[in-house]
Amino acid sequence: MSSVMGNKIKLSVFGESHGAAIGCVIDGFPAGITLDNEKINKDMQRRAPGRDKTATPRKEADEPIILSGVLNGKTTGAPIAMQIQNTNTKSGDYANIALVPRPSHSDYPAFVKYGGNNDVRGGGHFSGRLTAPIVFAGALAKQALAEKGIIIAAHIKQIGSVSDEGFDKNDISRELIEALAVSSFGTISAGAEAEMRAEIEAARLDGDSVGGIIECAAIGVPAGFGGNMLDTVEGRLASALFGIPAVKGVEFGAGFGFAQMHGSEANDGYEIANGKVQLKSNNNGGVLGGITSGAPIVFSVAIKPTPSISKPQASVNLEAMENETLVINGRHDPCIVPRAVPVVEAMAAITLLDIII
Repeated sequence: MSSVMGNKIKLSVFGESHGAAIGCVIDGFPAGITLDNEKINKDMQRRAPGRDKTATPRKEADEPIILSGVLNGKTTGAPIAMQIQNTNTKSGDYANIALVPRPSHSDYPAFVKYGGNNDVRGGGHFSGRLTAPIVFAGALAKQALAEKGIIIAAHIKQIGSVSDEGFDKNDISRELIEALAVSSFGTISAGAEAEMRAEIEAARLDGDSVGGIIECAAIGVPAGFGGNMLDTVEGRLASALFGIPAVKGVEFGAGFGFAQMHGSEANDGYEIANGKVQLKSNNNGGVLGGITSGAPIVFSVAIKPTPSISKPQASVNLEAMENETLVINGRHDPCIVPRAVPVVEAMAAITLLDIII
């Protein structure tokens, strides 16, 4: 398995959901960045399990232990190594899936690829638990980007049939971004949260799960970063975002909505404002020709419903080569969308810092 991303800044993630610990190593991170531990811990808590009824009851402190690369609160330029202890595992809950793969999970293809040696406890290295080190790395990247005037935040655009209002793609205030960045259940509309929670609770009570959409924005990114064709900003971001378990779709700006537009509607016109070239609209989500346009970078990701549900599901016994009905035990999220919000922000921050550094 390879869990390494980045060019100038490389992030390597290690560990398994039910192993002794998980963590990461960050190579190439800039020296001299003063770290705000309160902000790091806030992002970690937004992602951590066991803190909300919409999430798995598995409770983990998710306290990052920094082993190297930071001295007196500042990054030194050396590789930053960090680990998080796993303290609340119930591996016995996964005994029945060792040879009976969970539908819509990594179990079967990983069984084939690794000859049955893959760790299925909690999903092993395929688990969403591995996003905790990503959030840590993203929290550091956010602080480095903030020194350059770039800030990032996301909100829950949709859960099941319930939608939040979307970003005004060409006019996103710093106040809104800063508010979303510390929200435990990020929505723009005040009324959307209660309706989304009801949607999740209905799925949970039915032994089921529900998916959704997360919309993310980065403001303050100057024009001119990125490359064309095979080194585009969209390509780099999409590659990172698809590294998040359960992400099955990514779109920038109007995305698939372009299919319903004419060019006269879709094109983002230019104007001179305050002595600078600016866009009159931002249907392209802040990227043109693979290069940042100076407008906010705006993209959305589709999150599939959690595969591990309580309802009986059709599967097979890989040893007996017979059909078998699978009933999944253990603790699982009825909806991972709220906890995925800081993960999406983190992947965006890591990737954008790597692009502009």
